[in-house]
Amino acid sequence: MAYNIELADRIREYLAKIPNLNIAEKKMFGGLAFLVDDKMCVNVSGENLMLRYNPDLEEQVSRKVGFLPMIMKGKQMDGFCYVEPEGFRKAKDFNYWMKISLDFNKIAAKSKMK
Repeated sequence: MAYNIELADRIREYLAKIPNLNIAEKKMFGGLAFLVDDKMCVNVSGENLMLRYNPDLEEQVSRKVGFLPMIMKGKQMDGFCYVEPEGFRKAKDFNYWMKISLDFNKIAAKSKMK
């Protein structure tokens, strides 16, 4: 699946403004993932954002415009979601999603290497 290159550039620009972040890019989930401190933080999936957030924010996050739950193998993945373009078109909305993803990244566990 192709991913939105302009959205990827927007994420790069946002992350570049934050000092001392260990950022890597990796093709995964059919898109382009941005790993912070070796943990998947945010992903460009087609035209959508895909991100991790603190599952304690589920009620708040699920009410946001553009929110879509992430479903894998028929099960909703707690703390993961997609955000459609209308949910991050405005800078303040984009910043909201990036912030909650980066905030959770600080406490998220690293995935086990296979």
